[in-house]
Formats: sequence, structure tokens, C-alpha cells
Amino acid sequence: MPHALADKIAADMQAASFIREMFEKGRRLMAEHGPENVYDLSLGNPNATPPDAFFDALRAVAADRQPARHRYMPNAGFDDARAAVAAFVAREYRVDLGPDGVILTSGAAGGMNCVLRAICNPGDEVIVLAPYFPEYRFYIEQAGGRMVLVQTDAEFQPDLDALAAALTDRTRAVLINTPNNPSGAVYTAERCAGLAAVLARHDRPDRPLYLVCDDPYRRILYGLDWCPTPVHDYPRTVIVSSYSKDLSIPGERAGYIVVPPAVPERAQLLGALTMLNRTLGYVNAPALIQRVLARCADALCDVAVYRTNRDLLCSALCEYGYALTTPRGALYAFPQTPIPDDVAFTEILLQHRVLVVPGRGFGRPGHVRIAFCVERATILGALPAFKAALAECRGA
Repeated sequence: MPHALADKIAADMQAASFIREMFEKGRRLMAEHGPENVYDLSLGNPNATPPDAFFDALRAVAADRQPARHRYMPNAGFDDARAAVAAFVAREYRVDLGPDGVILTSGAAGGMNCVLRAICNPGDEVIVLAPYFPEYRFYIEQAGGRMVLVQTDAEFQPDLDALAAALTDRTRAVLINTPNNPSGAVYTAERCAGLAAVLARHDRPDRPLYLVCDDPYRRILYGLDWCPTPVHDYPRTVIVSSYSKDLSIPGERAGYIVVPPAVPERAQLLGALTMLNRTLGYVNAPALIQRVLARCADALCDVAVYRTNRDLLCSALCEYGYALTTPRGALYAFPQTPIPDDVAFTEILLQHRVLVVPGRGFGRPGHVRIAFCVERATILGALPAFKAALAECRGA
């Protein structure tokens, strides 16, 4: 029987199956036991209410009947939306930035694909720090590159010695994500500076080495006023982000790329990214959402709901005896599993109708990712199962 799919895509579908598999198992459990009796903590789908500023902007834009504002726009986005995002980014990152340094994209995923396509030649290496968002590998390989995985330390901070050892003449970029999905770790200012110093020793004019910051969780912080960044320490830094978490609107596909003024080949890179934004088929963010962003680019959803959920979940897990680094940001906890086989432990939790994702899907076996961007009742319903599963593994 002939193969209907390209070999690589068929293999990728199999490799990407952990989250999809949990989704399908959850559907079957809900059909059997009822949705109210299944506790799905597997999906990172932000559930905070978007801020009033977003809805106010949405109403204003919807009432503004300008037909031209629904037509094709420049490939980098509407000028007023880019200006608003640039002003927000300049304040948030404490950098000088004008609208020319911002390209609006179809979510952070669209932006990441544009960046990797712009800088990678076939066979180039992109270093990713584990644990990591699993779709990075697909983005890198679709750009012709090869992902090189480097583990972080026990607290999920960058291991600078391991990073230095992984750099080669083929390394084109290092991709980081802080606050991190899935660990919730926030890289310290010291590690950000150290990471920049490691890269600076390998950067060459004839072989630029880029630092790509995937920053959609940057403002989802707990107990911190500001998220450290290596942008100030390493000139060849490119930022990719979105409003999926800031405004809690992941379905609106509102993303952006920022190329700061310090990037040496800035004009050339911006030109490539603008072209790719269209030729890869993304054609930047939708016109309506761009007009909304022009009015509320610095708004933020109520992070308190996530903080409350984090505290409820993590306090209980620690009380039960799980080994856990309490997340300082993002929407996930990433405890160690009480048995070495994290997939087997997710199956134990499934018997209690709780869905989580095994850590090996994020490049860090021996852990599970628990999403706390859910209703509080879902966490409360799942807690007895976490306690029972731990006791079961310990033979109690």
C-alpha cells in the first residue's frame, strides 16, 4: 500500500504524540465518566479573562467602519500597531526601539518559523535548552537545521559549561525560553549575563551566532517585578513573542518579532523576516487584531488567578512529598515523578482520571508537566489523585 504522507511528516506525527495522545485519552475518559469527573491538566491553554482594555479596544475597532482597514496591509503589519507594540517592548525590555524594529506575525509560532528560516542554512545547528517546548524541533528541522539539546541544571537554570561544550562551528543560534514551558523557571540575571558571555566568545563576523528569545510568558511572573533578559548583554539577540498569555487571547494569533538596534545586520535581517512573513504563508497577524493591539499593546490579564492556582497546586504537591522546584513564572509545574518512568506514572494518574504530560516529551524524563491554567475546581478535583498515586508508587 503506497504511503499517503511524506516519510518525515509521518515520523514527526509519531514523535509529537504525547500531548495529542493525552488529549485523545482525555476525550475517551470524559465520554465514559463525564467531563466533570475528569481532571485535564495537560493543555497549556490560558484561561484568564482578557483585560477590560482588550474588550474596550475590540468594541471601538468593530464600530470603526473603515473598509480599507480590512484589506491587505504591509507585510510587516500596520504602522500604528507596530508603533504601539514597539513602545510597549521598549518599556518592557528597557531598550530603545522604534516601529521599524517590529514585525507582526501569526502568533509566536509564525514568528519563530520566520526567524529560523531567515538564519539557518541546511545542516546548521540550533541549540535548545531542555526542558523545552517540543515543537521547537519541528520548526528547526523545517528550516533545514538540526536541533542540539543541552540540559539545564537541577533548578532548570542554564548550565553554562554544558552550553559552551555544545557550541560548534555549525551552531547558528541558541534558542531560550524564560519563563520556561514546561518548568516555570525564570532564568536569573546572572545566568542571562553568563549565557551572553559564552555566546560572545563564539560569535564571529563571518559566522554570526544568534540568540533567539521565545518570550510569550515574560509577564506571567510570581514574586518577581521584572523578568531578566540577555538582550542587554548580547547584541545579536532576536525576540519572538505574542499576546497569547499577556492578553489571554491565544486563539487570535497575535505575535511579533523584535530585532533590536544592536543587531549588526539588522536591516538585512528585517528585510528577510518581512519577506518570509508573507512567503511562508503567515502574512502577519489578522487586520482586526492588529487594530486592537494599536489601542492596548501594554495591557495585561489578571495574573492573580494563575498565582492562586500555582499556590494551591504546588503547596499540595510539596505537602504530599513530591520533589518540585516551585515555578516563578509561566503556567506549569514540573515535579519529579516518584518512579523513574514518567510515562508509567502518567498512566497511574490516568487510572485516577487525571491527565498530565510526561516530561520526556519536553526533553526531561523523570518529570511530568502539570498545567495550572485551568479552573480551580479542576485542581481541587485532581489533588486526591496526586496523593493517591504517590502513595501507590511508594507501596503505601
